[in-house]
Amino acid sequence: MAFGRKIDYLNNKIAEAKNIVFFTGAGISTESGIKDFRSAGGIWDSSPEELCHVRTLNYLPVSFFDFYKKSFDCRKYEPNIAHKKIAELEKTGKNIIVVTQNVDGLHQKAGSSKVYEIHGTIAKNHCMDCQREFEIDFIFDSKDTIPTCPYCGGRVRPNIVCYGEGLPEEEYSQSLAAIREADLVIVCGTSLVVYPAAGMLREVPPEKLVIINKSRTSFDSKASLVFNNGLGEVFSKVVVE
Repeated sequence: MAFGRKIDYLNNKIAEAKNIVFFTGAGISTESGIKDFRSAGGIWDSSPEELCHVRTLNYLPVSFFDFYKKSFDCRKYEPNIAHKKIAELEKTGKNIIVVTQNVDGLHQKAGSSKVYEIHGTIAKNHCMDCQREFEIDFIFDSKDTIPTCPYCGGRVRPNIVCYGEGLPEEEYSQSLAAIREADLVIVCGTSLVVYPAAGMLREVPPEKLVIINKSRTSFDSKASLVFNNGLGEVFSKVVVE
C-alpha cells in the first residue's frame, strides 16, 4: 500500500476510535536528539547493558552513577511532532493513554496527562533507605560520586527500572487494562524485543493494531497497518480534529 493511502487509513482509524493507546519506545525520542539503546550508535553500542543492572547499582555504585549521569540526562531535550500530536489528540476529547518504555518524560512535557511509564522515570529519585523522594536535578547535579540522602545518609537512586528488576506492578496492570480496552493501539518507535513489555500486545487483534517503526518487528504480521518510516514523517500527516 502506498504511503499516502496508509496515512488516509491511519487517519480514518484515529477518527473512528474513542479509546486509543500509544505504545511508545526509544524511537519516538530519537527525533528529539536522544540516543536510543539498541541501534548502531545507541547507548548499548558503546556501553555494556550490565552498567544499568541492579547488581551494578548495589555493588558497583560508582560505575552505575557515572554511566547514568552521562547517558540518561534528558533535561535539555524537547518533545518532537510525534509527542505533540499525541498530546493534541487528547485535547479533542478522545481517551488517549500513553504506555511508554521511555524514561525521559517527553510525553508529559508535550502535554499528555495519562502516561504509564512501565520502565520508570528519570524525573524522580528516592532514597533506598528512608524512601524520601527527590526531584530530577538531585542526581544529575550532584557532585558526589554516589548521591546520598541529606536526611539519613542512604543512597539515592533514580526511579528507573534497572535490568534485573521487575516492572512496577501498578503501571503494568494499568497499561494492560488500557490496551485490552482500547479501540486502537498504535505502536510508535519500538522494535518490540523487550519483554515483558512487548508481551502486552499479544492480545491485541490485528484490526486494532498499527505499528510505526523504521525497522521490521516480530508483530508486523499481527497488525492491520505497518509503517516502516520515521515517526516525524508519519505524525506530520496525522490529522487532529
